[in-house]
Amino acid sequence: MLVKNKIVLISGASSGIGALTAQRLAARGAVPVLTGRSKQKLEQAAAAITGEKAVYTMDVTDMAQVEQTVQAVAARYGRIDILLNNAGFGYFESFMEASTQSFEDMMNTNYMGMVRLTKLVLPYMLEQKGGQIVNVASMAGKLATPKSTAYSASKHAVLGFTNALRMELKGSGVKVASVNPGPIDTPFFEQADPEGTYVKNISWFIMKPEVVADAIVRVMERHRDEVNLPKAAAAGMKLYQLMPRTADRLLGGLFNRK
Repeated sequence: MLVKNKIVLISGASSGIGALTAQRLAARGAVPVLTGRSKQKLEQAAAAITGEKAVYTMDVTDMAQVEQTVQAVAARYGRIDILLNNAGFGYFESFMEASTQSFEDMMNTNYMGMVRLTKLVLPYMLEQKGGQIVNVASMAGKLATPKSTAYSASKHAVLGFTNALRMELKGSGVKVASVNPGPIDTPFFEQADPEGTYVKNISWFIMKPEVVADAIVRVMERHRDEVNLPKAAAAGMKLYQLMPRTADRLLGGLFNRK
């Protein structure tokens, strides 16, 4: 399926993966609808896009804002063809140092934000008998790492939701997919790793955001169910599924460098 002329609603589109994916979609003739909390950042992201686009200020933790935005987009275009659930954040901190509020905040944004948006967009897709939901999860949703108990838990929830919903919607015309990237060179780490320790230690492994944005568009166009990035991370995930104790021994030292 080509994305040309498709209306694509994107959460977390003010920077990083969301903003770059919006650019690539517009270049292919799609209409990206950028949403996020900061109007200023959204407008800056939209200014880099050539072609038709739209901007809506929306916080995925606020159900009223999500409902208002979805209704406005549907009224403006008459449909929503693709939903890209991309909003999310994380902190790197040990479980004993992390507050329960950190767990609640990450689940509220990373997981429940996706649930809220999907809950309100899906009825339009079912009515039009077609659509696509792409959820940006993480390598951490398959391969948990130290000092990321809250973040890993939220991304495991995203993947569990994605896989269950895909099965529920089989035969409906609505496709559901996940993109599970490893570390990406985006503003995510400004909050997750303010001292830069983890980024420095994995500099050889970290991906360019353009690579992930391109992969997301390919998932949309090829109707892939799941993509794991990079290939080295995908291999690590398979190793962990087959031999978890061996994987802990081999990979634990790398992921403890936070």
